[in-house]
Amino acid sequence: MDIMEKVELIEKPPTEEVVTHDELIELFKTNSSPKHYIGLEISGFLHLGSLISTGFKINDFVKAGVKCTVFLADWHTLINDKLGGDWDTISKVSQYYQDAFKLVCPDAQIVFGSKLYEEKTEYWSELVKFTKHMSLARTMRTLTIMGRSENEDKIELAKLLYPPMQAVDIHSLDVDIAHAGMDQRKIHMLVREIFPKMKWKVPVAVHHKLLPGLTKPVDTSNSQILAKMSKSDPNSGVFIHNSDDEIKKKISKAWCEEANILNNPLLEIARTIIFHEFKEMNVERPEKFGGNVSYGNFSQLESDFAEKKLHPGDLKQTVGNYLTKIISPIRDKINLSEELSEAIKKSY
Repeated sequence: MDIMEKVELIEKPPTEEVVTHDELIELFKTNSSPKHYIGLEISGFLHLGSLISTGFKINDFVKAGVKCTVFLADWHTLINDKLGGDWDTISKVSQYYQDAFKLVCPDAQIVFGSKLYEEKTEYWSELVKFTKHMSLARTMRTLTIMGRSENEDKIELAKLLYPPMQAVDIHSLDVDIAHAGMDQRKIHMLVREIFPKMKWKVPVAVHHKLLPGLTKPVDTSNSQILAKMSKSDPNSGVFIHNSDDEIKKKISKAWCEEANILNNPLLEIARTIIFHEFKEMNVERPEKFGGNVSYGNFSQLESDFAEKKLHPGDLKQTVGNYLTKIISPIRDKINLSEELSEAIKKSY
């Protein structure tokens, strides 16, 4: 695989932005096996976005010859009050995450935050040095990476440690490519601003589009806001432990306005997940409704939907069928005890 093929693989959906494209090309010119990292909070049941879409994107990096690391940010989870801020639950759920990502991304290395901090004795001194370059105002602005408002009146001091810790994680892992969802963009821009001042290696930043939730977008005065698929809202997404019937039922109830290709969650699932794994997407329907049709790429599917040649009901049925093919073999191999399941539910 030549350099441009590697770059194209990394930039394919759901990648939305590379900072910068030219830097990524130069990186591959000098390093055929750069180091990658993506950090994840341990925050509940895994779903189509957090495991499948993210995992498939990680596998794109692997195919491009990149050494990938999934960083399970257990300390960040505690700081951000996820899973009730209970360390015992966080540790147990971390093992569930580890097993799941090993299954979906077998070539990726799994690293726990707590393990990194134990082994890298200079981590805390580097954290202090990094924070010397951060103002309180800038730190507050980065709190959105935690799903929090920068205008919160009462904020624990510990939460202000979250952004700089995430930045120093990147340095400590000797990362060449920092990968995350678009919601983490601010921290990568902070890294790219401060690392040169510290004479630390500056990574290329790759941001993927977050998989949207299944519910109708919220109208604002200027535009529509599409909520991301959420672990805390069972109606917003497809979870790894949903049965085939539950998956199809959720998809059948998903928001999918006829001919509307903007903020359409089912089209996004088709684009980033189904076409990622299948060369074509086959729609089965009665002859009186146009008969069966096969799509070799997403553009054809999107065009037919926009032109009302593909009905929302047929799209829903097809997406539901393909998702069960993708999720079923993964679900059947991931062990989630009843005890752990109940512990996760109680934390919401």
